[in-house]
Amino acid sequence: MPLSVQELLAQQAGGPPKPRFVSKKEREAHRAQEKQAEADAETQRLQHAKKARLDWEQQGASATASAAKPARAASRDTPHTSNEPESSDGDVDAIRQRYLGARPDRARKVRRSNDPAKRFQFEWDQTEDTSDVQQLAMAESIQTPVLAGRAGLEGSERSRGRPSVLKSTLDEKHWTEKPLGEMKERDWRIFREDYGIAVKGGSIPPPLRSWRESRIPVPVLEAIEEIGYKEPSPVQRQAIPIGLEQRDLIGIAETGSGKTASFVIPMLAYVADLPRLGEENAHLGPYALILSPTRELAQQIETEARKLVSRLGVRVVSVVGGRDITEQAFHLQRGAEIVIATPGRLKDLIEQHIVMLGQCMYLVMDEADRMVDMNYEAELDFILASLPRATAVGRERVTMLYSATMPPYVEKIARTYLQKPATVLIGNAGQAVGTVDQQVEFVSGEEKRKARLLAVLDCGLPPPMIVFVNQKATADVIGRELRRAGWRVAVLHSGLSQTQREASIGSLRDGHNEVLCCTDIGARGIDLPDVSLVVNYQFPTNFSSYIHRIGRTGRAGKEGRAVTFVDDDDAEHLFELKQEIAKSPVSKVPPELARHPAAQSKSLDA
Repeated sequence: MPLSVQELLAQQAGGPPKPRFVSKKEREAHRAQEKQAEADAETQRLQHAKKARLDWEQQGASATASAAKPARAASRDTPHTSNEPESSDGDVDAIRQRYLGARPDRARKVRRSNDPAKRFQFEWDQTEDTSDVQQLAMAESIQTPVLAGRAGLEGSERSRGRPSVLKSTLDEKHWTEKPLGEMKERDWRIFREDYGIAVKGGSIPPPLRSWRESRIPVPVLEAIEEIGYKEPSPVQRQAIPIGLEQRDLIGIAETGSGKTASFVIPMLAYVADLPRLGEENAHLGPYALILSPTRELAQQIETEARKLVSRLGVRVVSVVGGRDITEQAFHLQRGAEIVIATPGRLKDLIEQHIVMLGQCMYLVMDEADRMVDMNYEAELDFILASLPRATAVGRERVTMLYSATMPPYVEKIARTYLQKPATVLIGNAGQAVGTVDQQVEFVSGEEKRKARLLAVLDCGLPPPMIVFVNQKATADVIGRELRRAGWRVAVLHSGLSQTQREASIGSLRDGHNEVLCCTDIGARGIDLPDVSLVVNYQFPTNFSSYIHRIGRTGRAGKEGRAVTFVDDDDAEHLFELKQEIAKSPVSKVPPELARHPAAQSKSLDA
């Protein structure tokens, strides 16, 4: 590297040169030059070695040809008889000694023969054979049918005219062609593999093949048909039979997999066998409790539950923050068999003696990892301590825990409050669904992002569409920009009241608005049907939020698209982003992301 002006002046002054700061880009460029120089040197070395080998082979071939010419000429001039060989051993030895060096006196002679009989020669005489011919024949007659039977070969049986007693597994039908009564353990194993279901925890009941083959109460089945659930989802196929056995469960499934119905349906089967609440027992509290981390998710669960209880006469009440606590207390005093609550509001109601949990023997904790992220550990401990462990007649409480991940606190809850739970894992937990086409674009600068956002939204996909940002103020700003561009936009973030949040979500469901601009509050618990596009205007602060954001589209087996804007400020997430896209069956890693230095290895700060 040439000397700088300061270094030249320092040398002329006679003093030591001042140290010069080398920037990160210069260091990376210098390392790249060194790697390129090493690669070029290695290439030159290989080329030189290849050229030397070719020269050596050509020299050897020309030398052999020039030595063979005098021998062939001499053989043409000298007449041969039919009993003499064309060349003598002495000539061959002379040529070999000249070009290959002297041969040791005791070197073994190499036999070259294409005859298999002559390829191996053993120095033994036939008179030395001591085997008994009769014993060999007897052993062969005994071993042949035994070996054939062990190997599953039935030639000997057919030769004797007897039918085969061994049934090939190739004759087995696929489970789709069998009635329920003919299903074997092998068929159930194939069934679970077909739907990506993994289970553990002892004896697990078989999954559901269809709604009608289950033990779900008839009124609930009729409600399922009215709703339009044609086939159970993978998590519903396995979790519902476990729930119908009133057994503790840990469910780990990808977002948008139908978890709500997987715990609501067995809960309704449990409640249907109990007497309806009246004046004599309403004060004891609900029969079943569902805990949810957010108001939006609680209201979504309430909506699904109300559809399923339409023929059972069961009352469902949700208690969440942001609503009038007096109204919620009134509904609870009337009696509700099922209560859906957020931890903070339920804790307040328990402390004020508005609700009791004396007869609540069915508990579901949905998205338990999200509750931990929202710092609900103290509220969860208080609520779980308020629940009875068992009834006076010895009935144990049923506890179901659903979570995308298992942080330490969630594992502690599972060990403390769940009794020998069955674990159901659907697909690859913590990964995006395979129906989402994940696209990544490097866009730097706020104005460029706004322009690119408008272009992406104008790609021709039908509404509704969701735009995710990281701050409440950014959501308001982007919402105003989109309205100026002619889009009908609803904004959703934690700074809005509960009434405003419900109005924003409702405006997209009824088609009044086309785009929802929101923070991570909309990444979980919002079930907007048929979301065609998700745009990450800003990359989230943690990678798990990215998975939940893009999980708002491509739900229930439908195709979706997710476009994410990134720049160098998101370098700590680029490696995980590249790995996630590479796992997707419908997505391709963009070249710019694949080449980015931060995407080559995982950041230590990530």
